[in-house]
Parts: sequence; C-alpha cells; structure tokens
Amino acid sequence: MQFFKVKTVEETFTLIDKHVKKIGVTEKRPLESALGCIIAEDITAREDVPGFDRSTVDGYAVRAEDTFGSSESMPGFLTVAGEVRMGEAASFPVGFGEAVYVPTGGMLPPGANSVIMIEHCEEIAGLLNTYKQVAPGENVIRAGEDIREGELLLSEGTRLRPQEIGALASLGITHVRVYRSLKAGYLSSGDEIVPFDTPELKIGQIRDINYLTIAGLAKDWGIDVIYGGIVPDDYEEFRLKAFELYNQVDCLILSGGSSVGAKDYTTEVIQSLGDPGVYVHGISVKPGKPTILAMAGEKPVIGLPGHPASAMIIFRLFGERILKNLQGENPEHRPDRIFARITKNIPSAPGRSDYIRVRLYEKDGEWWADPIIGKSGLITTLVKSGGIVEIISEKEGIAQGEYVPVIATR
Repeated sequence: MQFFKVKTVEETFTLIDKHVKKIGVTEKRPLESALGCIIAEDITAREDVPGFDRSTVDGYAVRAEDTFGSSESMPGFLTVAGEVRMGEAASFPVGFGEAVYVPTGGMLPPGANSVIMIEHCEEIAGLLNTYKQVAPGENVIRAGEDIREGELLLSEGTRLRPQEIGALASLGITHVRVYRSLKAGYLSSGDEIVPFDTPELKIGQIRDINYLTIAGLAKDWGIDVIYGGIVPDDYEEFRLKAFELYNQVDCLILSGGSSVGAKDYTTEVIQSLGDPGVYVHGISVKPGKPTILAMAGEKPVIGLPGHPASAMIIFRLFGERILKNLQGENPEHRPDRIFARITKNIPSAPGRSDYIRVRLYEKDGEWWADPIIGKSGLITTLVKSGGIVEIISEKEGIAQGEYVPVIATR
C-alpha cells in the first residue's frame, strides 16, 4: 500500500457517503424514551393542531369590524354576552355588537374572528369599552394552523429533539419507530499510553485522554461506546484486540499509530478485519493529515491521529458524518456552523484545508473569532476554544475582519 495519497475534505466526504450506509434495523420506542433517536418512517399528521380556533391572549372574542375606529379618545361599545371557560367548548355564538370573554388558549366562539386584548378594553356593568381596533384574525390561532391533518410532519431520518417530541405529543402519538441505537468501540494503541487514572507517570508515559474526549463526542450524538482499553505496539496483540472489539460494535475507532513508522500497525490491522478495507489514508487537512478511514464488511473503521486536538477535530469533522450516516440521519444535517469575523490574519497553504481553534465572543451585535494558536498536541487549546474556523483549500489564508465559517464545538 502506498501511504498518504491524501484526499481533499470534499473527496473524503464523498467517499464517506459512498461507503457508509444506515444500519436499517428499527425498533418501536415509547415517545418519552425516543429523545435523540432517528425516526425510521415519515410521520403524517392524523388530526389538526389545534383542533379548534383558539385565543392567544386573555381578552374578548369579537367581530373585528365591530371594533373599527375604536381609540382611546373615542372608544367603541360592545355588549358582553358571557364567557368561555378554559377547557370547555364555546356554547353560544358572538352576534353583531357583542363580545365574549376568553382566556389564553380558550376556544373562540362561533361568529368571532378576532380577540381584543384585555389591556385594550374595559368592562363596566356588562358593557365593553374598546380602546383599540383589531384586525380579522388578530390574536387568534385557527384550527389546523399549526399542524394540518394529512400534512407531512417529520420525514424519515429526522433526529428527535425536544421540539419534535413535543410536536408528536400534540398529535397524541405515544410510540415512534426509530433506527436502533448504535454501539461504537474505542481502542487506544501505543507503548507510551497508560490509563487516564494513572496517578503518577513514568518518564515517557502519556495518559489516555483521547478515549474520554472521543467517547464524549460520540455519546453527544447518541452513540453508546465500549472501551477496549490500551494495546501496546505489538501487531498480533493489536489485531486480536481490535477483532474482538470489532465483533461487538457497529463502528470501530482506533486512536494512535496512524503515522508512518516502524511500529505503526494500524493500517495492517484494519486491513485484516475484512474487505473492502481502507479507502482513505491521509486527508489534506491541518491538523489531522494522517487519518485512516475504512470499511470492514459493513462496519466503518476510523483511525484517528494520536494528538488530542487533531483527534477531536478529525472526529468532529469526519467521525460525525460517518456515525450520522450509520444512524440513518438525514445527510442534510451538518455540523453546526455560524459566521464570525476573524480577529487576526491567518496564512494557509493552498490545496490544504486548515482548521483553526478559536475563542468566540460577541461584540457590537456580531460574533468574533479569536484564533488560539498552538501545536496539535496541546490540550489547553481545546479547553480555551469554543469553535473551529474552516479555511477551505482554495484559499491562501484569511484577513483580519473577514467573515469565516465556524464549526461550534460546544
């Protein structure tokens, strides 16, 4: 194999979409335990929401034309014909020159087409003084205005956030079919790597922090993670441990050992897991060039750089795309991006995409991105940053004050 025939970022995304497909296995879940899941079918509304015309304010249901011309200096006068109680149907219509009290969310009586807010009128002995005119439809939500019966509410591949859960609950849906939860396996390699809870390090040893950072990102995306531990730079031990973990999970993540070196067995181990094997060995990005992506059977395998910042950035860019494809999430969903103005000039090599850690802050109503310059092995650059600025391969850098896309790392 020829190492580091690097791919561009765009080529890498295209290859990921070509190779990594959704698992496709579904399960039915109670709505209250479906948060974060990916729905496996289109959901069509089976009723109108709301199911009746309702008021959005506390006030009086009226015929709008009866209020035309009303003002503080020349109020209108309407007869109060009664009230609608919360949770009860309006049992009588509103006639010409009449008004009916309705609370927020209360049903609009027949004949009424708007609601005048209680702050803009005054009831005195059954007579309503109106100090403001209202337009037809003002302060009213019509039946089906939120969700219409027969309307496509959610399409297959949508991740269920709290707002989607609420929309489904409004339709009385108690269970939803979703793609099953996925498991990823994480395995660290390297003679110098020791467990993160090692109290005292010997010279040359490094605590395994990548497991916690990478697993944390995966869990944020709804993926369960199995920790395979740490293996030394021994091909056979590495291969056996990777194969054991591979058989337990839907995606295998390996960290460390992705550079070219005498003890680098990552590529050989990945190739041994099954065909078609490696489809990306090196990406034209900084940091994170020595990245390996592969398919072993129908399972993705991700070989991350060992440096913490590089590993997190690569996993945020490409690991998320792989796992979302595997979950069945709509491919239109991409990492969150905002636009901010850069505080400094940053040079960049043409033909390579650069990702710069930045601190985000707001000034004069605009977001600004302040670069945090540091080597890929520095952990503090991750702690200080709130986002990653993307400098695309076609550019030779960005100028101070320029608007740039920022991937939020939250």
